[in-house]
Amino acid sequence: MLWSRKTGMVKPSSLLKPVALTRIPGRYLAHQESLPKLPVPPLKQTCDRYLAALEPIVDSEMLKNTQELVKEFQAQGGVGDRLQKGLEHRSRKTDNWLSDWWLQTAYLDYRLPVVVHSSPGVVLPRLEFSDRQGQIRYAAKLIAGVLDFKSMIDNETLPIEYLGGKMLCMNQYYQVLCSCRIPGIKSDSVVNYALNKRPPSHITVVHNYQFFVLDVYNSDGTTLTVDQLYIQLEKIWNSSLQTNKEPIGILTSNHRNSWGKAYANLIKDKTNKESVRAIQKSIFTVCLDAPMPRVSDEMYRTRAAVQMLHGGGSRWNSGNRWFDKTLQFIIGEDGTCGVIYEHAPAEGPPIVALIDHVVEYTKKSEMVRTPMVPLPMPKKLRFNITPEIKRDIEEAKQNMNIVTFSLNRQIERDLIRCCATYESASLRMFKLGRTDTIRSATSDSANFVKTMDDPVKQNTEKVALLEKAVKAHRAYTDMAIRGQAIDRHLLGLKLQAIEDLSALPDIFMDTSFAVANHYNLSTSQVPAKTDCVMCFGPVVPDGYGVCYNPMEEHINFAVSAFNSCADTNAARMVQALEDALVDMKTLLDQTPKAKL
Repeated sequence: MLWSRKTGMVKPSSLLKPVALTRIPGRYLAHQESLPKLPVPPLKQTCDRYLAALEPIVDSEMLKNTQELVKEFQAQGGVGDRLQKGLEHRSRKTDNWLSDWWLQTAYLDYRLPVVVHSSPGVVLPRLEFSDRQGQIRYAAKLIAGVLDFKSMIDNETLPIEYLGGKMLCMNQYYQVLCSCRIPGIKSDSVVNYALNKRPPSHITVVHNYQFFVLDVYNSDGTTLTVDQLYIQLEKIWNSSLQTNKEPIGILTSNHRNSWGKAYANLIKDKTNKESVRAIQKSIFTVCLDAPMPRVSDEMYRTRAAVQMLHGGGSRWNSGNRWFDKTLQFIIGEDGTCGVIYEHAPAEGPPIVALIDHVVEYTKKSEMVRTPMVPLPMPKKLRFNITPEIKRDIEEAKQNMNIVTFSLNRQIERDLIRCCATYESASLRMFKLGRTDTIRSATSDSANFVKTMDDPVKQNTEKVALLEKAVKAHRAYTDMAIRGQAIDRHLLGLKLQAIEDLSALPDIFMDTSFAVANHYNLSTSQVPAKTDCVMCFGPVVPDGYGVCYNPMEEHINFAVSAFNSCADTNAARMVQALEDALVDMKTLLDQTPKAKL
């Protein structure tokens, strides 16, 4: 089940503040060379913090065993010491010792489908249009808004972002347009066509499972006006009234190895190869979706989140996608709109910055009307469907329907325990920085939760422990964004061991390490100016995916879980989350001199 909900905030909202980004105009790549390199943290520091992170999530016997392994690992002249020196050497000779490894291990080598398991969706505020004219008019304005944002990227006038007075790496903004993931049989790749001598000048539009190339620039290099885009989109809509019997796009939703094999077979045909390349090279994709089944207002945001994440299944809009495309804007005929993006090239904040810009752009009134110059018919992309490709499509349909079923059903019970918790921390203070992990489950947070549930404990004690837990979380967050967290360092040491062709050290074969990396709670704060919410699936079968956007008056939450696990229940998790926030607000309101 995937639930999306607005939850009222405590005011003043000092318990949960969005990360404040400051934007200053400037040629934003000029500063890249001045950014510091990602540090390699001291080995002892990481080992000590690793043991501290294990305390609330493993039993005492496991912890004692791990302490012995860690002591042996970090001994002077031991295996950890050698791996640390290898990492430090890698850091000296590369712009970022982690970035290539992270792209490969976290994304390109990941073989589960990108749908639900990797690609986040974004639900935008519901729009009022309820027919194709409204759908097409909004799509035209949205396309113009994205192209307006693209002009800032192309001209290097996008404002540089700062966090805590430190410049942030802007590289990810260069990766989200004109890029696409390419499937392989054992590993994937990402290609960015913006770097070509002749960068792409078209987008792809998909309607009723049919793909079209839409050129968005005039011969003089100016972008098409909203009116011109509307006319071109109307041509596409009118020439694809019937749903394509073979939804070729659904192939991109399959297991990566299966899709890699099907892809190799698909592009043997010249026509197919040219059509696929046109999609891959496009600036971005616009999905004009058919209406989804009607639901109550209470369930609307959940249904919208489902539509953004996977399209609703083969019967609905899952075939109206090319899930490998980095950026896809989804515009439903019923006013449901949003985005799905392939995660390999970028994190959420650059995507949300683009969305904020586009949403504001679509609100502008269209004052200037330009003379209509006749434009050529957008090119429909053709595919030759062999019996083998047809079988691949049927397999992808079946697998997609299993995925949609697994994320949409309600289950029976919740398991109450302290577990490994992942929250994204940006490493963009460093050149080519991506993310590290904020481990939200700490001894301090565990102590507060236990005390909060104890009716015997006094409010003053509960507030004191809450304050301590918040301070611990802030300290870990600060540590993480400054490149001093433990998870990417431990990953680097593990990958260094693999690269050195030596046996994996015992610390990485330990049960505690497996527990620490089994994130039952995978969370992310993605603040936006737009009243939207990002959503993603759990990263483990018995886990939750939780994304939240703190707004001025409320917090948007999206919570997902698989129905295949009897221990997780998204609806109950949402209720528990809301209850916890209300309980903390009540505690603070009832406790004099509470400073939080």
